[in-house]
Amino acid sequence: MTTLNDTYKTIKARAQGIYRDKGSKFLAFAEPVSSEDQAKAILESYRKQFHDAHHHCFAWAIGPARELQRMNDNGEPSGTAGKPIFGQILSFGLTNLMVVVVRYFGGTKLGVGGLVSAYKAAAREALGSAVIITKTINEVFEVVFGYPETNEVMRVINEKDMKVLESHYTDVCRLVLSVRKNNASLVGQSFLVLNNVNIKHLRTG
Repeated sequence: MTTLNDTYKTIKARAQGIYRDKGSKFLAFAEPVSSEDQAKAILESYRKQFHDAHHHCFAWAIGPARELQRMNDNGEPSGTAGKPIFGQILSFGLTNLMVVVVRYFGGTKLGVGGLVSAYKAAAREALGSAVIITKTINEVFEVVFGYPETNEVMRVINEKDMKVLESHYTDVCRLVLSVRKNNASLVGQSFLVLNNVNIKHLRTG
């Protein structure tokens, strides 16, 4: 059986770095994120915290294969900030994170090449100080069954090393389960052979 890569790398917690060039100061912050709404909220918090800064440039990648991407120069010349920041996310092989670089202008223009180098260096400083971790890509299922089938369902859960995210036990029981992507097809087959047990895929995440 072919085994697909079902892991990705991200950062464990917030990390930061700083880079200076010709009086300009670049404050870089790397944050783990799992949604665009979360990324937007974090960006807004930095804009408020550093409201006196000249630029708040950023890039983010979300999803195991970086399905969601965004980068922004925030008033800097096109391609001089967001793109080099995102390039460092790629260079480190990461996803599910954002990097915000806050610039305080020092009075001397750096030019296009200088800006690209500065934003790249600032992002690299932040990511270089981060703790990088490996996470699994998981499939999430809903399993509905009658109470008498509880023991058989729990046996499959234990055998396949599934994690119970939600549980509701009544006459009709409902569980929300998470399992590594590479084991997902086997899990589905294990439940399908049980009587009075229905399984439905909810999401990947």
